[in-house]
Amino acid sequence: MCIAHRRTGSLKRVGIALSLVLFYMLVEFIGGYLSNSLALVADAFHMLTDLAALSLTLAAFWFASRPKTPEKTYGYYRLEILAAFINGVFLVSLSFFIIYEAYKRWQKDVLVVDGESLTLIAIVGLIVNLICVYLLHDSADGNLNLRGAWLHAVSDTLGSMSAMLAGLLIVVFGWTWADAAISLFISLIIIYSSWQLIKDSVNVLLEGTPSHINLKAVEETIRETKSVKDVHDLHVWTITSGIHALSVHVVHEDGISQQELLRRVKSRINKEFGIGHLTIQMEKEGDPDNQCICTFEVGNVSSRGTGA
Repeated sequence: MCIAHRRTGSLKRVGIALSLVLFYMLVEFIGGYLSNSLALVADAFHMLTDLAALSLTLAAFWFASRPKTPEKTYGYYRLEILAAFINGVFLVSLSFFIIYEAYKRWQKDVLVVDGESLTLIAIVGLIVNLICVYLLHDSADGNLNLRGAWLHAVSDTLGSMSAMLAGLLIVVFGWTWADAAISLFISLIIIYSSWQLIKDSVNVLLEGTPSHINLKAVEETIRETKSVKDVHDLHVWTITSGIHALSVHVVHEDGISQQELLRRVKSRINKEFGIGHLTIQMEKEGDPDNQCICTFEVGNVSSRGTGA
């Protein structure tokens, strides 16, 4: 199945999830206000971020489908990664806000919370969120942008479960403090689930080596190819989720077919590491033109790559 086809299917699922989130967010805001529940209001604000996150996901997908231009030679794929990063930061920021609100509630006289209304609304939310998790799950593994949206849905599911538990504790035992305690628990879960998303997004934006690729293993694979004498200036990075790129300088022995060697190197890299976007510079061993062929300067610091 091609990437474009997968994206079309993902867009439809995101659209359905967005509609469900919008509906339930309004229910939670109204229910939280009427029942005086911080857990519901906190989860409603979280749903608001989900609405923004899913909208951002749709926008990023739309931009990513636009063709590349002379100014944007890779197209707009990176917008998906930027959207994932923004989603992660937004989630963490929201979590700290909820923690602050829970702390303030503990400092005041405990308010009367309608446990029955809280429980009923939380059950409805659990059903809605489970549907969203199901819709987004299949696409979350290979795409950071969709993974961010899926994490929002998972966090919402946990939030609904926690709010339901808080409601039951209030109804059965009269523990009104459970509302703030559960809100704190929701926030900690959100922070934990968002950290890896932020970390992975930053790695892509900084053009770091993908976490599932061992750069040393890539280098050894190239070196083990027949007729290869040396390897330098090796870089592997991610353009967007599922699309990886590599550039490298390969020094080879004299008297061999560069095209044949290029074919062998590309075949091995693609087969063993799944990297399809390759830029390989072939250099003949002992050729003086190989010296200082790559120069990368940052400020007054210069990093030079040379051939053998």
